[in-house]
Order: sequence, then C-alpha cells, then structure tokens
Amino acid sequence: MTPEPLFEAPWHAQVFALTVHLNESGRFDWPDWALRFGATLKRHGIERDLNGGDDYFVAWLETLEALLAEDGSADAGEVLQMRQAWEAAYLRTPHGAPVTLEVS
Repeated sequence: MTPEPLFEAPWHAQVFALTVHLNESGRFDWPDWALRFGATLKRHGIERDLNGGDDYFVAWLETLEALLAEDGSADAGEVLQMRQAWEAAYLRTPHGAPVTLEVS
C-alpha cells in the first residue's frame, strides 16, 4: 500500500518548509505566527475542519507574505509582480508539464 502524500500539492510543502525555516532561523516566533495565521483563517471565514488543501495554504501564504512585508523582507509590489509572473507561467504551461518562470 502506497502511503498518502503529506501535502496535496508541492507548493503546499514548499511554503510550509519555508515558513518553518524562517521560524527556526529566528525571523519570527511561532506563537506570533499561530496568532496571525488564526486571524487570517478567521478573516477568510474558514471555521470548518481543514484537510490541508488549497484553502488552508492560500491563507498560510497570505499570512507569510503579510509578515514578511511588515518586517520589510518582502516589498508588497514585488510580491504581486512575482505572483503575476508565476500565474502567467502556470497559464501558458501545458497540463502535466513543469511550470517554469522566465528570467529576464
């Protein structure tokens, strides 16, 4: 029997690992993270049990982006440009092919 994957999508695992790394390297403390993430989930109206799918990790990413913008690590405009670049790359990529970002 093949074990179930721990994450539904690779990006879920990546944003989770990045967040844990930033916490472990002292960028923020976990209790503060948990409060912020809980507030994001509440703002999104997510009050049901979550299975770790997109709704959960969209809120997770939003929380991380806000935290990094607040401490000056990530400019909100640059984050938006990067998100748009990844979205464009995703939309032009044939189904099943790896998504790559064009570097200019």
